[in-house]
Amino acid sequence: MRAGEHSQRLGAASFRSVTDMWHHRVDSTPGAEAMFFQRDGVWQSLTWRECHEQVRRIADGLHGAGLQAEQRCIILAGTTVEWILIDMAILAAGGATTTVYPSATEDECAYVIHDSEAVIIFCDSDQLKKLRAIRDRIPQVKRIVVIGEGSSASNEISLVDLQGEGRSYGADHPNAYDEARRAITPERLATLMYTSGTTGMPKGVMLTHDAWIYEAEAVDALAFMNPVDKQLLFLPLAHVFAKVMEVSFIRLGIPTVVDGNLDNVIKNLRDTESTWAAAVPRVFEKAYNTIVSQAKAKGPVAYKTFRWALDIGAQVSDHHQKRTRAPAILRMRHAIADQLVLRGIRKQLGGHVRFFISGGAPLDEAIARFFGAIGILVLEGYGLTESSAASCVNRIDDYRFGSVGRPLPGYDVRIAEDGEILLRSRGVMQGYHNAPEATARVLDEHGWLYTGDLGVILPGEHVKITGRKKDLIVTAGGKNIAPANFEGMLKTKCSVVSQVVMHGDRRPYCVALIALDTQDIAQWARGRALAFTDHADLMTKSEVLQLVQTAIDKVNHTLPSFEQVKTFALLPEEPSRENGLLTATLKVKRGEVQERWADVLDAFYSGTVETL
Repeated sequence: MRAGEHSQRLGAASFRSVTDMWHHRVDSTPGAEAMFFQRDGVWQSLTWRECHEQVRRIADGLHGAGLQAEQRCIILAGTTVEWILIDMAILAAGGATTTVYPSATEDECAYVIHDSEAVIIFCDSDQLKKLRAIRDRIPQVKRIVVIGEGSSASNEISLVDLQGEGRSYGADHPNAYDEARRAITPERLATLMYTSGTTGMPKGVMLTHDAWIYEAEAVDALAFMNPVDKQLLFLPLAHVFAKVMEVSFIRLGIPTVVDGNLDNVIKNLRDTESTWAAAVPRVFEKAYNTIVSQAKAKGPVAYKTFRWALDIGAQVSDHHQKRTRAPAILRMRHAIADQLVLRGIRKQLGGHVRFFISGGAPLDEAIARFFGAIGILVLEGYGLTESSAASCVNRIDDYRFGSVGRPLPGYDVRIAEDGEILLRSRGVMQGYHNAPEATARVLDEHGWLYTGDLGVILPGEHVKITGRKKDLIVTAGGKNIAPANFEGMLKTKCSVVSQVVMHGDRRPYCVALIALDTQDIAQWARGRALAFTDHADLMTKSEVLQLVQTAIDKVNHTLPSFEQVKTFALLPEEPSRENGLLTATLKVKRGEVQERWADVLDAFYSGTVETL
C-alpha cells in the first residue's frame, strides 16, 4: 500500500438486499418499538411488526399498480415515519426510490421526475399543488399517492386507499410479495438520489442494495450504540446523510424518533429522552451561538464562570482525546465545573444525549471542541452522495477534533498527488443516471471515486479535509488558500454570522461577502437600542460593521498575511432556499453569491466599494 493510502476490511455482506435486512430486523424483534412519532401532540410508537404490516400493504399496492423491477418511485415529503415505510415498500416491491426535497421548486421537481423516469409519486398533501402545476411536464407518471387526505383526481389516491388496494391484491396474489423480494439481487438499483449541488442541475446518483447493506454493516461494526440508545432523526430523508441513518437503525434495531420539524429538535430530545442524533454543522453553530449569547446575557460574573468551566471541560476533553487520565486536581475542578455550569448546558440540549454526529459540510474545530468541553461529543464524519454518505467518521473512543475520523471498515482512502481525496468501497455509486461522461470524470476503471475534496491523512489514520478543489483560491501572487478555514473561524468568533464567502481567486488579496443571521442580529440590535427599519438597513449601521470587523481582526491575527481578509461587505439578505442562495442541505451556493454581488467584489479591487 502506498503512502497517503488507507484501507480497512469488512467481511462479505450478510444480506442480498435492503429488503432482506428489513425482514431480518422484523423477524428478530417483532414486538420491539421501532419508531416514535407525534399525532396531535401525543407521542405514539410502532413496533417492527406493525411497521412491516404497512410496508407489505404498500408494496402489494405498488404491485397492483404495475410497478416493475427497478422502476423509480418519487418520494416528495418531509421527514416522517410514512417516508421510511414507503421507502421500504418501494424496495420490497422491487422498485427504486428517488428523492426530491419538499423545498424544491416546480422546475426542480419537474427535472428530477422527468430525468429519473419515475412512474409513481408519493407526496405530502401540501405538495399536491406543485405537482398539479407541472402535470403536463411529467406525462410518464401513472399515479400520485398522497400522504394524508385523499383526492378526487383520476390519477391521485391516498396512501390509506393504496394500502387498501394492497390488502386486496395480496389476498388475490399471496405469493407476489415474496417472489418480488426474493428476486432482488445485491447489484439491483435501490436508490436514485439527486445531488443538491451548489452549481448546475442535480445529477442522479445510482446506489445499489449492496451499497446500503455495506453502509449499515460498517456502522454496525463501529459499535457506536448501546441497547438503551434512541435516535432522533430529523434530517431531510431526501438527503443521503439521513438515508444512512435510516438503514443503520434498521440494521441495529435502534428505536428511532422521527420528526423533521427543526424548531422542535431540543424539545424532542428532551421529551423522548433521545441519546443521539445526526445533524449538519449549521445546527451545531446555532446551538453554540445561543448558549454563548445566553451566558453573556447573565452578566460579567456569570460569563466569567461560564468561560472558566468551559476551559476546565476542554482540558478534560483533551485528555480523553489523547486517551490519558486527567490529573486528580483537574478531575476535582471538573466535578465543580460540571455541577455549576456544564451539566446545565447538557440539560438544555435534552439531558440524555451521549453524542451527536455531524456531516454534510465541514464542522469548525472550535465548535467540536466546545461540545467536547461540555461533555457531549460531536463526532464529525465525511462522505458524499456518490459514496452512500458515510466514508469516514470519528469514533467515541477514537476521535480527533478538526478531522473527519478514520475510514469506515471496508473503505479505501487515497490522497492523490494534487491533494484530492479518492474513495473506493462497496458503497461507491454505480454512476450518474443517463450521464456517462459525467460518471467517467469522477469514477475510474479501478473503482476510485474522485471526490473533489482536498485532504490529508494524519497520524493515527484520521482524515482531515482541507478544502474543496473547485473552491480553492489561488491569489495573483500564487498563494493557495482554502476558504473554509477563514469562514469557519469567523463563524465562531462572531455569533451572528450566518454565512461567509471568501473571495480572492486570481486577485491580489482576499475579501469576503458576509451574511448575518436575521433573527440574531436583530435581537443584538434591539438589545442596544439600535434603530433600524429592516435587515438590509441594519446591515448599513456602523455598529454592526464594527462588530463584524472586530471579529475579522481576531481571525486575521491568527493567519498568515496572504490568508487574511482585507475588507468585506455585509449582504442585504441572508442566504436561503427561497432566494436561491442555499442548497436544501443548507450549503451556501458560493458561485451564486459571487455572481449576484460581482459588482461589489470588483469594486473592492478598484477602491470604489458602494454600500449594498
